Amino acid sequence: METNFEAYSQYIKAASELAAQYGIKLLFAIAIFVIGKRLARGITNLAIKGMEKQDIDVELIGFFDSLIYLALFAMVIIAALGQLGIQTASFVAIIGAAGLAVGLALQGSLSNFAAGVLIILLRPIRVGDFADIAGTSGTVRNIRIFTTELRTGDNKAVIIPNSRVLDSNITNYSSTGTRRIDMVFGIGYDDDIDQAKKVLLQIVEKDERVLQNPAPVVAVNELADSSVNFIVRPWVKTADYWGVHNDTMEAVKKGFDAKGISIPYPQSQVHMISANAESQ
Repeated sequence: METNFEAYSQYIKAASELAAQYGIKLLFAIAIFVIGKRLARGITNLAIKGMEKQDIDVELIGFFDSLIYLALFAMVIIAALGQLGIQTASFVAIIGAAGLAVGLALQGSLSNFAAGVLIILLRPIRVGDFADIAGTSGTVRNIRIFTTELRTGDNKAVIIPNSRVLDSNITNYSSTGTRRIDMVFGIGYDDDIDQAKKVLLQIVEKDERVLQNPAPVVAVNELADSSVNFIVRPWVKTADYWGVHNDTMEAVKKGFDAKGISIPYPQSQVHMISANAESQ
């Protein structure tokens, strides 16, 4: 009986020592896990609120919500395991190796994702803008995480990978709100320059869509081979660009016809020299 009692006493003593040695660590690990989990969620919510104030795309916000929380939660688990004395170096190495393998496998997709994040954050283009991107002109319909969609003038949907969007030149016609229309009109050398200039100025000034500031420009720009060329450069709101352009073209033709001002065809003068003339 005494031997059994001594054995039980040793077991209880050993258990007490183990509890004293690891109990505090276990409590700290549980505290780190519980508090860290709440902190991870709180930090994630703060980051998401900041993104919402910046008017970032909802799809991107949802992705970052999961990404930030999972990253912080993984750090909390590693810290809790470290508190218990578990070697986490190998665990971190495994996660890193898995992340590297996934990154290499999805290299193209990740580059499109990174470009999409930059597009949404830097805002070189916005939904509704008319822009020229990677050689395609159209209205921006959607900016997603991996692709950007343009709608062309003939109603074609063009999907462009976001990495190509950032790698190419972007011409955004809608970013400033106003555009200058550059037009050239030629008259014959026998026509009255002052009268032609007067007609052009009247047409531009009559159109209410033409802005007064900056003022429109009408001037002789070139004495070409077959014509005297005028430049006509009115400023308009971006939405009025094509309307003013097309209406001005029509109005100039009618105005020149009414005043008898010619719009010459391309001409070339050919001088014929006979063989007798050459011999003389």
